[in-house]
Amino acid sequence: MIAHVAGIERHSAVNGPGVRYVVFFQGCTHHCPGCQNPETWALDQGAVCDTEEIKEDIRSTKYLDGVTLSGGDPLLQAKACKEIIDFCSQEGINVWCYTGWTFEQILEDETLKEAREAIENLDVLVDGPFVLSLLTKDCLFRGSSNQRLIDVKRSLQEGKICLLEDGMNYGL
Repeated sequence: MIAHVAGIERHSAVNGPGVRYVVFFQGCTHHCPGCQNPETWALDQGAVCDTEEIKEDIRSTKYLDGVTLSGGDPLLQAKACKEIIDFCSQEGINVWCYTGWTFEQILEDETLKEAREAIENLDVLVDGPFVLSLLTKDCLFRGSSNQRLIDVKRSLQEGKICLLEDGMNYGL
């Protein structure tokens, strides 16, 4: 499957817990003021990558604690995300995803059906738009205080949003 990617960082210490392989997907429609990655907004830019090659690169990258899908908004390319998320789940690799949509929007909005299917095997969803006025240094792995660290599997099992709290091992 083809994905439009703004970049890949093989050893990141700031995009989730531990050392992470980060795929920065190209394309975002949220356009949050103060966004950390505005160069990823354009839908018609970025490198064309095969998800099979990304999965093989993840498999061959040493010393990883997990994978993070960022961007842009990865869930705009939900089918490619699903392929990577499912691969990570099968390989026992912790996987996080950042999105400008809220968890509730993903579950309830019929236009986000593919995004909903993509996150079924996700460990953690960092949800919601970045809000510059809510920027604080106290938000571990989040840009603004409205964003949440959601334990997706537990939330889907229990039928309610289950948040990861600071001090947890974040699924590692």
